[in-house]
Amino acid sequence: MLKAGKVSDANDMLSIRSVKVYADGALGSRGAALLDDYADRKGHRGLMLESQEQLEEIFKTCFAHGFSAHTHAIGDRANRDVLNAYENVFKSTGGKLLRNRIEHAQIVAPSDIPRFKTLKIIPSMQPVHATSDMHMAELRLNEQQLSGAYAWQTFLAQGSKVAAGSDFPVELANPFHGLYSAITRQNHQGQPQAGWRPQELLTREQALRAFTLDAAYSAHQEFKLGSLEKGKWADFILVDTDIMTAPVQDIWQTQVLQTWLGGEKRYERSASVTP
Repeated sequence: MLKAGKVSDANDMLSIRSVKVYADGALGSRGAALLDDYADRKGHRGLMLESQEQLEEIFKTCFAHGFSAHTHAIGDRANRDVLNAYENVFKSTGGKLLRNRIEHAQIVAPSDIPRFKTLKIIPSMQPVHATSDMHMAELRLNEQQLSGAYAWQTFLAQGSKVAAGSDFPVELANPFHGLYSAITRQNHQGQPQAGWRPQELLTREQALRAFTLDAAYSAHQEFKLGSLEKGKWADFILVDTDIMTAPVQDIWQTQVLQTWLGGEKRYERSASVTP
Protein backbone atom coordinates (compact mmCIF):
# COMPACT_ATOMS: atom_id res chain seq x y z
CA MET A 1 0.00 0.00 0.00
CA LEU A 2 2.88 2.38 0.73
CA LYS A 3 4.43 1.66 -2.66
CA ALA A 4 1.09 2.46 -4.31
CA GLY A 5 1.44 5.98 -2.97
CA LYS A 6 -0.93 8.46 -1.39
CA VAL A 7 -4.60 8.26 -2.38
CA SER A 8 -7.02 11.13 -2.91
CA ASP A 9 -10.02 11.93 -5.05
CA ALA A 10 -11.21 15.06 -6.81
CA ASN A 11 -14.04 15.68 -4.35
CA ASP A 12 -11.84 15.33 -1.26
CA MET A 13 -14.04 12.54 0.06
CA LEU A 14 -11.11 10.16 0.42
CA SER A 15 -7.55 10.83 1.49
CA ILE A 16 -5.02 8.16 2.46
CA ARG A 17 -1.64 9.62 3.34
CA SER A 18 -0.77 8.44 6.84
CA VAL A 19 -0.09 5.28 8.84
CA LYS A 20 -1.57 4.62 12.27
CA VAL A 21 1.02 3.29 14.71
CA TYR A 22 0.46 2.01 18.25
CA ALA A 23 3.02 2.66 20.98
CA ASP A 24 1.17 1.61 24.15
CA GLY A 25 -2.19 0.61 25.61
CA ALA A 26 -4.94 2.48 27.46
CA LEU A 27 -5.05 4.08 30.89
CA GLY A 28 -8.19 2.30 32.09
CA SER A 29 -6.63 -1.14 31.64
CA ARG A 30 -3.30 0.11 33.04
CA GLY A 31 -1.79 -0.55 29.63
CA ALA A 32 -0.61 3.02 29.08
CA ALA A 33 3.19 3.03 29.42
CA LEU A 34 4.32 5.24 32.32
CA LEU A 35 7.71 6.51 33.45
CA ASP A 36 6.80 5.68 37.07
CA ASP A 37 4.52 3.14 38.73
CA TYR A 38 0.77 3.32 38.57
CA ALA A 39 -0.48 4.93 41.76
CA ASP A 40 -2.94 2.09 42.28
CA ARG A 41 -0.62 -0.79 41.29
CA LYS A 42 2.92 -0.59 42.60
CA GLY A 43 5.58 -2.14 40.39
CA HIS A 44 3.43 -1.83 37.27
CA ARG A 45 4.20 0.70 34.52
CA GLY A 46 2.04 -0.40 31.61
CA LEU A 47 2.96 -1.83 28.24
CA MET A 48 4.94 -0.64 25.23
CA LEU A 49 3.68 -2.34 22.07
CA GLU A 50 6.72 -1.25 20.04
CA SER A 51 10.19 -0.40 21.27
CA GLN A 52 11.68 2.97 20.37
CA GLU A 53 13.95 1.21 17.87
CA GLN A 54 10.96 -0.51 16.24
CA LEU A 55 9.10 2.80 16.08
CA GLU A 56 12.06 4.38 14.31
CA GLU A 57 12.06 1.66 11.65
CA ILE A 58 8.31 2.07 11.10
CA PHE A 59 8.68 5.84 10.79
CA LYS A 60 11.54 5.53 8.30
CA THR A 61 9.42 3.23 6.14
CA CYS A 62 6.44 5.59 6.25
CA PHE A 63 8.45 8.72 5.50
CA ALA A 64 10.33 7.09 2.63
CA HIS A 65 7.01 6.79 0.80
CA GLY A 66 5.75 10.25 1.74
CA PHE A 67 3.31 9.03 4.39
CA SER A 68 3.07 10.66 7.80
CA ALA A 69 2.96 8.59 10.99
CA HIS A 70 0.13 9.09 13.45
CA THR A 71 1.13 7.32 16.64
CA HIS A 72 -1.13 6.29 19.51
CA ALA A 73 0.61 7.24 22.76
CA ILE A 74 -1.25 7.68 26.05
CA GLY A 75 1.28 7.27 28.86
CA ASP A 76 4.18 9.63 29.57
CA ARG A 77 6.78 6.97 28.78
CA ALA A 78 5.09 6.15 25.48
CA ASN A 79 4.92 9.82 24.54
CA ARG A 80 8.61 10.27 25.38
CA ASP A 81 9.70 7.21 23.42
CA VAL A 82 7.61 8.29 20.43
CA LEU A 83 9.04 11.82 20.54
CA ASN A 84 12.55 10.34 20.75
CA ALA A 85 11.84 8.12 17.77
CA TYR A 86 10.49 10.99 15.68
CA GLU A 87 13.47 13.17 16.61
CA ASN A 88 16.04 10.52 15.68
CA VAL A 89 14.39 9.76 12.35
CA PHE A 90 14.02 13.44 11.48
CA LYS A 91 17.78 13.86 12.02
CA SER A 92 18.70 10.84 9.93
CA THR A 93 16.15 10.76 7.10
CA GLY A 94 13.82 13.76 7.39
CA GLY A 95 10.02 13.69 7.53
CA LYS A 96 9.55 16.57 9.97
CA LEU A 97 7.22 18.50 7.65
CA LEU A 98 4.77 15.63 7.09
CA ARG A 99 2.50 16.82 9.92
CA ASN A 100 3.08 13.76 12.02
CA ARG A 101 0.76 13.40 14.99
CA ILE A 102 0.66 11.79 18.38
CA GLU A 103 -2.82 10.43 18.85
CA HIS A 104 -4.23 11.16 22.33
CA ALA A 105 -1.08 12.63 23.98
CA GLN A 106 -3.02 12.14 27.19
CA ILE A 107 -0.28 11.95 29.83
CA VAL A 108 2.88 13.82 28.89
CA ALA A 109 5.77 14.73 31.17
CA PRO A 110 5.73 18.55 31.36
CA SER A 111 9.33 18.67 30.13
CA ASP A 112 8.29 16.83 26.97
CA ILE A 113 5.41 19.13 26.02
CA PRO A 114 7.68 21.76 24.37
CA ARG A 115 9.15 19.03 22.18
CA PHE A 116 5.85 18.75 20.29
CA LYS A 117 6.36 22.32 19.07
CA THR A 118 10.08 21.88 18.35
CA LEU A 119 9.49 18.68 16.38
CA LYS A 120 6.31 19.98 14.70
CA ILE A 121 4.33 17.06 16.14
CA ILE A 122 0.58 17.73 16.24
CA PRO A 123 -1.14 16.68 19.48
CA SER A 124 -4.32 14.98 18.24
CA MET A 125 -6.51 15.01 21.34
CA GLN A 126 -10.05 14.03 22.29
CA PRO A 127 -11.58 16.32 24.94
CA VAL A 128 -14.21 13.79 26.02
CA HIS A 129 -11.39 11.60 27.33
CA ALA A 130 -10.72 14.06 30.16
CA THR A 131 -14.32 14.01 31.37
CA SER A 132 -14.69 10.27 30.82
CA ASP A 133 -11.40 9.49 32.56
CA MET A 134 -11.19 12.11 35.31
CA HIS A 135 -12.22 9.92 38.24
CA MET A 136 -10.29 6.90 37.00
CA ALA A 137 -7.24 9.00 36.16
CA GLU A 138 -7.01 10.29 39.73
CA LEU A 139 -6.86 6.69 40.94
CA ARG A 140 -4.31 5.54 38.37
CA LEU A 141 -1.96 8.54 38.52
CA ASN A 142 -0.20 10.63 41.13
CA GLU A 143 -0.16 14.42 41.08
CA GLN A 144 3.16 14.62 39.24
CA GLN A 145 1.87 12.35 36.48
CA LEU A 146 -1.35 14.36 36.26
CA SER A 147 0.53 17.64 35.88
CA GLY A 148 0.94 17.05 32.14
CA ALA A 149 -2.32 15.18 31.56
CA TYR A 150 -5.01 16.30 29.10
CA ALA A 151 -3.01 19.54 28.80
CA TRP A 152 -4.87 21.23 25.95
CA GLN A 153 -4.32 24.84 27.04
CA THR A 154 -0.62 24.24 27.70
CA PHE A 155 -0.19 22.91 24.17
CA LEU A 156 -2.04 25.87 22.67
CA ALA A 157 -0.13 28.40 24.78
CA GLN A 158 3.19 27.23 23.33
CA GLY A 159 1.89 27.56 19.77
CA SER A 160 1.00 23.94 19.00
CA LYS A 161 -2.10 23.28 16.93
CA VAL A 162 -4.41 20.91 18.80
CA ALA A 163 -6.42 18.68 16.47
CA ALA A 164 -9.57 17.82 18.41
CA GLY A 165 -11.68 14.77 17.65
CA SER A 166 -14.05 12.24 19.17
CA ASP A 167 -12.16 8.89 19.24
CA PHE A 168 -15.29 7.23 17.85
CA PRO A 169 -16.26 4.40 18.33
CA VAL A 170 -14.62 4.37 21.78
CA GLU A 171 -16.55 7.56 22.51
CA LEU A 172 -19.62 9.01 20.81
CA ALA A 173 -18.96 10.82 17.54
CA ASN A 174 -21.15 13.76 18.63
CA PRO A 175 -18.88 16.85 18.35
CA PHE A 176 -21.02 18.85 20.76
CA HIS A 177 -20.08 16.46 23.56
CA GLY A 178 -16.45 17.15 22.71
CA LEU A 179 -16.93 20.91 22.56
CA TYR A 180 -18.68 20.85 25.94
CA SER A 181 -15.89 18.81 27.51
CA ALA A 182 -13.23 21.11 26.06
CA ILE A 183 -14.94 24.26 27.33
CA THR A 184 -16.02 23.04 30.78
CA ARG A 185 -14.02 19.92 31.73
CA GLN A 186 -17.23 18.85 33.47
CA ASN A 187 -19.54 15.88 33.14
CA HIS A 188 -23.08 16.39 31.86
CA GLN A 189 -24.26 17.05 35.41
CA GLY A 190 -21.93 20.05 35.61
CA GLN A 191 -19.42 18.39 37.93
CA PRO A 192 -16.91 19.22 39.21
CA GLN A 193 -18.28 22.72 39.60
CA ALA A 194 -15.18 24.59 38.42
CA GLY A 195 -14.15 21.87 35.99
CA TRP A 196 -11.55 19.14 36.45
CA ARG A 197 -8.07 20.69 36.43
CA PRO A 198 -9.63 23.83 34.95
CA GLN A 199 -6.32 25.49 34.08
CA GLU A 200 -6.36 23.36 30.93
CA LEU A 201 -9.89 24.13 29.69
CA LEU A 202 -10.35 25.94 26.37
CA THR A 203 -12.32 29.01 25.43
CA ARG A 204 -15.24 28.50 23.07
CA GLU A 205 -13.24 30.00 20.22
CA GLN A 206 -10.23 27.76 20.91
CA ALA A 207 -12.41 24.66 21.12
CA LEU A 208 -14.25 25.44 17.89
CA ARG A 209 -10.99 26.01 16.04
CA ALA A 210 -9.50 22.76 17.37
CA PHE A 211 -12.50 20.80 16.09
CA THR A 212 -12.55 22.52 12.69
CA LEU A 213 -9.67 24.41 11.08
CA ASP A 214 -6.83 22.90 13.11
CA ALA A 215 -8.26 19.41 12.67
CA ALA A 216 -8.33 20.08 8.92
CA TYR A 217 -4.72 21.31 9.09
CA SER A 218 -3.67 18.06 10.73
CA ALA A 219 -5.06 16.20 7.70
CA HIS A 220 -3.43 18.55 5.14
CA GLN A 221 -6.92 19.83 4.26
CA GLU A 222 -6.94 23.39 5.65
CA PHE A 223 -7.28 24.85 2.14
CA LYS A 224 -10.33 22.69 1.40
CA LEU A 225 -12.12 22.18 4.74
CA GLY A 226 -12.38 23.50 8.28
CA SER A 227 -13.85 26.96 7.67
CA LEU A 228 -16.37 28.67 5.42
CA GLU A 229 -14.25 30.58 2.90
CA LYS A 230 -14.24 31.18 -0.82
CA GLY A 231 -12.60 28.25 -2.59
CA LYS A 232 -13.42 25.69 0.10
CA TRP A 233 -16.12 23.05 0.09
CA ALA A 234 -19.46 24.29 1.42
CA ASP A 235 -19.59 21.79 4.30
CA PHE A 236 -21.69 23.16 7.16
CA ILE A 237 -24.50 22.40 9.56
CA LEU A 238 -27.45 24.37 10.90
CA VAL A 239 -28.02 23.91 14.63
CA ASP A 240 -30.66 24.90 17.16
CA THR A 241 -28.21 26.46 19.64
CA ASP A 242 -25.71 29.30 19.41
CA ILE A 243 -22.80 27.46 20.96
CA MET A 244 -20.77 30.68 21.27
CA THR A 245 -23.28 32.44 23.55
CA ALA A 246 -25.63 29.83 25.02
CA PRO A 247 -25.29 28.61 28.62
CA VAL A 248 -22.56 25.95 28.63
CA GLN A 249 -24.97 23.21 29.74
CA ASP A 250 -26.85 23.68 26.47
CA ILE A 251 -23.82 22.95 24.31
CA TRP A 252 -23.73 19.17 24.62
CA GLN A 253 -27.48 19.04 23.96
CA THR A 254 -27.23 20.93 20.66
CA GLN A 255 -29.29 19.37 17.86
CA VAL A 256 -28.38 19.43 14.17
CA LEU A 257 -31.22 20.69 11.99
CA GLN A 258 -29.54 20.35 8.59
CA THR A 259 -26.28 18.98 7.21
CA TRP A 260 -24.80 20.30 3.96
CA LEU A 261 -21.88 18.58 2.24
CA GLY A 262 -20.20 20.10 -0.78
CA GLY A 263 -23.07 22.56 -1.10
CA GLU A 264 -25.74 19.84 -1.15
CA LYS A 265 -28.22 19.22 1.64
CA ARG A 266 -27.69 15.65 2.83
CA TYR A 267 -29.74 15.63 6.04
CA GLU A 268 -32.70 17.45 7.55
CA ARG A 269 -34.04 16.73 11.01
CA SER A 270 -37.64 15.69 11.05
CA ALA A 271 -39.97 18.14 12.78
CA SER A 272 -41.50 15.18 14.61
CA VAL A 273 -38.23 14.29 16.35
CA THR A 274 -38.04 15.54 19.92
CA PRO A 275 -34.73 16.32 21.61
